[in-house]
Amino acid sequence: MTVSLMLRARVRALADRRSWRAAALVAAGACVVVGPGAMADADEAPAAPGSVRATLPEAECPSSIPNDTTCYSGRQESGAYYWIAVPDDWAGDLVVHAHGGPGLGAADPERSLDDLDRWSVMVKEGYAWAGTSYRRGGYGAQMAATDTEQLRKLFVDSFGEPRTTLLHGQSWGGNVAAKLLEMYGKGSSSPYDGALLTSGVLGGGSRGYDYRLDLRVVYQYYCGNHPRPDEPQYALWRGLPADSTMTDEDLEQRVQECTGYESPPSERTAEQRKALSNILSVVRIPEETLVSHLEFATFTFRDIVHERLGDENPFSNRGVRYSGSDDDRALNRGVARYRPDRSARRDLSFDSDLTGHVSIPILTLHAIDDPTAFVEHESAYRSSLEAAGASEHLVQTFTREDQHSTLSASEYAAAIGSLDDWVSAGQRPSPSSVAADCAAEDAYYGEGCFVDPSFQPRPYFDRVRPRPGHTKWPAITWKQYQRWDRAGDIGIDY
Repeated sequence: MTVSLMLRARVRALADRRSWRAAALVAAGACVVVGPGAMADADEAPAAPGSVRATLPEAECPSSIPNDTTCYSGRQESGAYYWIAVPDDWAGDLVVHAHGGPGLGAADPERSLDDLDRWSVMVKEGYAWAGTSYRRGGYGAQMAATDTEQLRKLFVDSFGEPRTTLLHGQSWGGNVAAKLLEMYGKGSSSPYDGALLTSGVLGGGSRGYDYRLDLRVVYQYYCGNHPRPDEPQYALWRGLPADSTMTDEDLEQRVQECTGYESPPSERTAEQRKALSNILSVVRIPEETLVSHLEFATFTFRDIVHERLGDENPFSNRGVRYSGSDDDRALNRGVARYRPDRSARRDLSFDSDLTGHVSIPILTLHAIDDPTAFVEHESAYRSSLEAAGASEHLVQTFTREDQHSTLSASEYAAAIGSLDDWVSAGQRPSPSSVAADCAAEDAYYGEGCFVDPSFQPRPYFDRVRPRPGHTKWPAITWKQYQRWDRAGDIGIDY
């Protein structure tokens, strides 16, 4: 049973944030949904999932978390660090968070703390929250998914089985979360009731980074300083030689030298303006993310190739026709071309590509002008689910924003609430209903609502130049995934 948005907003202004739904329903004389197919009298509090309280080490919560919350922090069996936040009057709903990146280097205990602070809206909405750093930095979607599922089990062991368990994946964590859903059960065997994927990198590893290889080869064609002519030469799909000591600052200096990206446009030389214009036009990325994309195609490519795939190449640009420059013919004749190693492409696909084989509600939220994970990733994901016959489990929403890492808290609250309603009461949301819910949420958060119910992204290969023979979705079928999984020697090095 639902309540009008006006009533919900009025009740919310008066009620504690973590009980507003129940309070609104009480005001309407309704029943409170406490789980799939279960109802209780509105004047009765939902039953707690268990009386167990954690013996986990307590920690000081970030200042953004409500005061009546207890936080816990420690280390998982895998070596990953975790943070958990549980409201003192917790009603039993849990959000398990998969973070983006991937960062590089060792596991960082500050990563999950930062995530908890950044996603404090989930705790304000009444959910317990659990996030992991993953056992290490570097690539590995299945590694990250395994650590995320391990943390969920740790939470259950400490607090009892939640009433509802929702999975949240952000950015690359969207890929991690989507892969986790395919790895750990379907339907009644799934430990998750629903998933929210925000700003998700949902094209999978074998295709989702093709444009970054394009960036490396196009940048080198115009700039010729990564590597420089007097430095050891290497195939650009390597990112960097394994023993390179290049830093982020070194790379930024080279990009500035070639394009003048840090200088006001009026202070760039004619050569810099020409190089920058050609690179951005051909690769189709915004100027403000040129360096971040190039850093990924440098340092993360080295991690993928050297650390995870035994120095074999998973990337290709054979047969790609580049356009948008001031001389496309010269560019296509002069740009470096690479053919992938079949086993490396297979292993990267097994690790991170998505089959679309899911059976629980999934809601996505993505900025239309996301400069990092462009919105056409959503088209790739929808195509995978359609090919798997699972599109009824997916609702996609889009916002008129140009950010990747942080959208409006009002939108996040509306999205997680709409997903919860879908899971608990069978109320499938629509982009219009999420937009309406956001307006009610914004009475509290005041960060604005920008959901565009009419928007539909273009196909993925309208944005990324297709590779011949690699234009169908999904990139990997469920049967292929199962066959490779049984083989036991497929995948990247954890």
